[in-house]
Amino acid sequence: MKFKLALGLSLIGLGYSCAVQATWDEKFWNPKPLADDVILPMPCDGAMAFRKVAIPQNKPLEDYNITLGQEGDEWGYVEQSRQEHIAGSFPDPKNKGRYYLIAKYELSDVQFRALSGECPTADMKGRLPKVNIGWMDAMAFANQYNLWLRKEKLASLPKDDGQPGFLRLPTETEWEFAARGGLAVSPSEFRDQHFPMPEGLNGYVWFAGAQSSNGKLQLTGLLKPNPLGLHDILGNAAEMMFEPFRLNKLDRLHGKAGGYVVRGGSYVTTQGDIRSALRGEEPYYSDSGENVSKTTGVRLVMVSTTLTSRDRVKEIEKEWQALGSAPKTAAQGKAPDSLQNLNAISAKVQDDGLKKELEKLRGELRANGQLRDEQRDQAIRTSLQLGAFLCTKMKDDGEFLDRLNQLYSKTCAADSQLDANCARRQEQLGQHQKALEFISSYYADTLVDMGSTYNKPLIDPQIAVVQQQMAARGKTNLNGYLDTYWMNLQGYWKDGKVARDAWLMACKKNN
Repeated sequence: MKFKLALGLSLIGLGYSCAVQATWDEKFWNPKPLADDVILPMPCDGAMAFRKVAIPQNKPLEDYNITLGQEGDEWGYVEQSRQEHIAGSFPDPKNKGRYYLIAKYELSDVQFRALSGECPTADMKGRLPKVNIGWMDAMAFANQYNLWLRKEKLASLPKDDGQPGFLRLPTETEWEFAARGGLAVSPSEFRDQHFPMPEGLNGYVWFAGAQSSNGKLQLTGLLKPNPLGLHDILGNAAEMMFEPFRLNKLDRLHGKAGGYVVRGGSYVTTQGDIRSALRGEEPYYSDSGENVSKTTGVRLVMVSTTLTSRDRVKEIEKEWQALGSAPKTAAQGKAPDSLQNLNAISAKVQDDGLKKELEKLRGELRANGQLRDEQRDQAIRTSLQLGAFLCTKMKDDGEFLDRLNQLYSKTCAADSQLDANCARRQEQLGQHQKALEFISSYYADTLVDMGSTYNKPLIDPQIAVVQQQMAARGKTNLNGYLDTYWMNLQGYWKDGKVARDAWLMACKKNN
C-alpha cells in the first residue's frame, strides 16, 4: 500500500537538498495502520504516525490526577509511587476533552535520516529504531522537524487557541500515562505492573532472552500494541525523556537533577524487570563526548504552549482566582466560608508583617481547598460510574425476572399445572425477586446519598468527564445508563421521592 504525501520539498532554506524524492511504502513507517492514526508528513514523501492520548478535562487550568511509579522498597528510591497531574494540549470538541499526541512507534532510522539532509530509500532495515543517538541530537532532530513542518506543512499541525503545536521529547508523566494505557484501561489495570497483555508478555514486548529479542534490536511494529495503539512502548529500545533524572523521596522527587531519564526498558532488559514504572538515568556526556547507547532511542510527542493569547491568560487568571473556593456541597449548605472570613480580616489589618502571615495562611487554605475539591470530584465520578453500572444490573436482573414470571404464568397457572417443577420455579422467582430488590435498594441508596451530599453545580461538570472515561475504554454503551442515573437524580432533587420502581423502569428502557 502506497501512502504518498504531496510535500513540495523546497528544503533549501532549512539546509536540505533532496535530489531524489522517495515515496515511502506505508509498511515502512506505519506497518499496523489504524483508522484514527494521526499522520504528520516528513521530508522525502515520508511520514510519522501518532496516537491521541485523551485527557478528560477541558478548561486551561484543569488537570487530571494520576498515580505513577510503583509500591515497594526494592527500587523505591527510583520508582516509588507518587501523585502527578496531566493535562492535554489540544481541544477535542467531539469528546469535550483535550489530548496530546505521542508517536505510535519509536523513531526509526529512515525517519531520522529523512531530516539529516538526504532522502533515504525506505526499506525494511530502515524500520529499526534509531539508537546510538545522544539527548542533544534527539532534541536537535525534534527542532529540525519542527522547523520543516512550519515551513512546509504548517496546516498539518494541530492547534490550540490558534497556535500550532510542536514536537519534543515526552515528559515522564506524559510517557508513563500513555505507556500504562491512559484512559483506555481501568484504574486497576492502570496501576498494574504493565498494561493488559492477554496473549502474554512475548506478544507485546521485546526483552532479553532467546524466547524474545535474542539480544538484538528489532524492527518497529512487529508485536502487538498497548491499549492506546502504541507499539514497543516497553522493551526494544529504551526511550529518553525530556526532563533530567531525579531520585524519589517517598511522596516527591529529590531536589538534585542529574542526567536524563530513560524509560521502558530495552531488548537487553530481563523479562522480570519489564514494567511501566521502570526508570533509569543516562549521562548527557561520556568522557569522550556526547553519550550514546545502542539500547536507547526516541519517541516524540506533539504538544502546545500554555499562555497562547491574552484571552487565554485572562481565562487562566479567572480560574486561578477561583481555586480552593469551589461551590459548597449540598451537605455544607450555608456554612461560613473560612477563606472569605480570612480575606475580610486581612483587609482590616494594618501591620505589614501580620498581613504577610495572613496571606501565607490564605495560600495554604486555598491549596488545601483545591486538594479537597479534586478529591471530591473524584468521589463524584466514582459514584456516577457506580450508578451507571447498577443501572445496567437492574435492567439485566429486571428483564430476567420478567422472563421467569412469564414462563411461570404460562406453565404453572393455578388451573393448569403443566410443569412438575412449579414449586421449584416459584422458589427461584422469590430468590430473583429478592436479588432485584437488593440491587434496586442499593441503587436508591447511592442515588439518595449522592443527592444529599452534592448539588447540581458540582455534579454536572463531572458527567462529561465520566463520559470521556467510558468512551476511552470502549464503554460508550454505559452512557445511556449514566444519563438515566443523572435523570433520576434530578427527579429526586425535584420531588424528594425515593421512586425505586420508577427508577427500575427507567433503567430497563435502555437498549
